Amino acid sequence: MKVLSPFGPKIGKFKLPISIIKKINTEVDRILENKQLAKKLNYSKKLVGEVKQEFELPKTFVKKNLSKLITKEVKVFLKKSINKNAKKITIKNLWVVRQFQNEYNPIHYHDGHLSAVGYLKIPKNFNKSKKDIKTNGTIDFINGSKSFLSDSIYNHVPKVGDMILFPNYLMHTAYPFHTSGERRSFSLNIELEEKIANVFHD
Repeated sequence: MKVLSPFGPKIGKFKLPISIIKKINTEVDRILENKQLAKKLNYSKKLVGEVKQEFELPKTFVKKNLSKLITKEVKVFLKKSINKNAKKITIKNLWVVRQFQNEYNPIHYHDGHLSAVGYLKIPKNFNKSKKDIKTNGTIDFINGSKSFLSDSIYNHVPKVGDMILFPNYLMHTAYPFHTSGERRSFSLNIELEEKIANVFHD
């Protein structure tokens, strides 16, 4: 676990095991093969993304395959960030985002206390651009205004297996890309106990 930012909101980065990536992708493909199930799990109406498809992963799958790993990493993140030991970590919701050519996610924030995004598939040459600053298919995290010795934007070029943890209020956006292929990711929101999440708690 790498924790970024000595000032302002902290961002945690770690790598998902290949075995977990394969399990999630297999589950996603299973859902996609069943149109009725995909429709039942549809999550698009609750989200702001201008993307092809967004749907929840079944809670039984999340509990069996992801809860333990995410809980472990969140504990490490909180210990390194604020030197506190979290006892109650609840995954409030978790959904898959399927993004294709020219689709995007506008600037937004989440609910809960912590949020995360993990990357499952990335198109070839998705970041290709004639510009020096390449944002195609990337994610920007935004906080405050740029000032001397303080940037307001952190850009991340996703790779399969990347997972990023961040506070729910940290605004972020996913840019469109202009190549073929699927940029598949999953997002989630986490709730913590009051004494951890409330900075004014004694």
